Amino acid sequence: MFPKPKPVLTPNTYDYEAMPMVKPTGFREYDARWLLGKEINLMGLQALGMGLGTLIHEMGVKPEIVTGHDFRSYSASVKMALVSGLLASGCKVHDIGLALSPMAYFAQFALDVPCVAMVTASHNDNGWTGVKMGANRPLTFGPDEMTRLKDIVLNARFDLRGGGSYVFVENFPERYIADLTNRPKLKRKLKVVAACGNGTAGAFAPRVLEAIGCEVVPMDCELDYTFPKYNPNPEDMEMLHAMQKAVLEAKADVGFGFDGDGDRCGVVDNEGDEIFADKVGVMLARDISKQYPGAQFVVDVKSTGLFMTDPELLKNNARIDYWKTGHSYMKRRTNELGAMVGFEKSGHFFFREPFGRGYDDGLVAAIAVCNMLEHNPGKTMADLKNALPKTWSSPTMSPHCDDEKKYGIVEQVVKHFEAAQKKGDKVAGQPIRDLVTVNGVRVTVEDGTWGLVRASSNKPELVVVIESSASEARMHEMFKAVDGVLRKHPEVGEYNQKI
Repeated sequence: MFPKPKPVLTPNTYDYEAMPMVKPTGFREYDARWLLGKEINLMGLQALGMGLGTLIHEMGVKPEIVTGHDFRSYSASVKMALVSGLLASGCKVHDIGLALSPMAYFAQFALDVPCVAMVTASHNDNGWTGVKMGANRPLTFGPDEMTRLKDIVLNARFDLRGGGSYVFVENFPERYIADLTNRPKLKRKLKVVAACGNGTAGAFAPRVLEAIGCEVVPMDCELDYTFPKYNPNPEDMEMLHAMQKAVLEAKADVGFGFDGDGDRCGVVDNEGDEIFADKVGVMLARDISKQYPGAQFVVDVKSTGLFMTDPELLKNNARIDYWKTGHSYMKRRTNELGAMVGFEKSGHFFFREPFGRGYDDGLVAAIAVCNMLEHNPGKTMADLKNALPKTWSSPTMSPHCDDEKKYGIVEQVVKHFEAAQKKGDKVAGQPIRDLVTVNGVRVTVEDGTWGLVRASSNKPELVVVIESSASEARMHEMFKAVDGVLRKHPEVGEYNQKI
């Protein structure tokens, strides 16, 4: 009988090597993330594999699963510990080796395998590990599956029927690259910067972009799991500023930045301006809704209000649905509604037919931007960006807040703004026009200026985003008002960055 995991164990002790350790907070809303060694050990990851295999059998899904790992010093070890648990629970494991998350999702289709367990910490700092899981392609687990998985693992409710098997799928990346590049080459000559932050995408992104006809300027594409410059995270201003410099020096048409596991894409225009992913989404929605009038799009609550007010989208009868932030929520909603694309401000874009298979892939997003430029001959990326109505937007700001406390704090913030609306109180000097509470609280005042507070789904942080279509000053006023509410809670720490 496999022992019940402990929430905490001390490294360099007998118990640490003899018992599984799994910190409960590592089970997030739609995936799993832990600090390796401090919050989970290899026996704990074995327990996770046993639990996942047990859940797959419980769900009545064929017990076959794709697994892969990102480029970190410990990811292969994490994966094999997970695989040992999957084998014990009777699963057939198809290991595609070093991979991007979208490559693992693609493998579910290419190999006709229903389940996936991709070992990745995505854009998190070194030291973090995690697993993105699913049993119904192209979807990944949501809160219901994660809650059940947590119960199975933490209470050691394993069904260890044995009989599992393992196969390594050789040269699988070639199949993924061929699938992305099996298309006519671009007619428009584009010079693009491919920025990978020394993460996993460096092995694949330049090849894909070259194969579709781009002239590629590689930037930090050498794999180096120490991430010597910065984390591969296209929302990180340090990475975006480095991309800006590279685009200007190369006189490139556009810069693409990919995160650690390649499911997100950040964009810098030809003038070196960082375009937040929600604005890129509006530009792509314009392009797609022009080709497909009445197209349905799903947008996360962190995203710009332009999706609802942009005159071009209104003219093209684009239909917009605001939904919960998080790749699993967005993926599910996009597929439920049969939307053409789901856009998330973090850079997760979910393209369905005819562009993709419904999962998030940073390379598919980059190809879509190249297609948009081809559809607009004579116009630069900056021209397309400048054609959007002007708004002033903050980056995604993330003050620290412990996992055990963050949801309670957000609940109190929601209640604060609900009470303010009920009493007719002003926020940032204006009455509240609208509250959206599908995911934290998005408070919009009379002039359209809005602020969002929600709990991060994968890190011990809150998420704060501000936008104003009125002025930069109004953006700052809203930030001051929202931050003033947060400062009433001493559990909320400093921001990673401010406007």
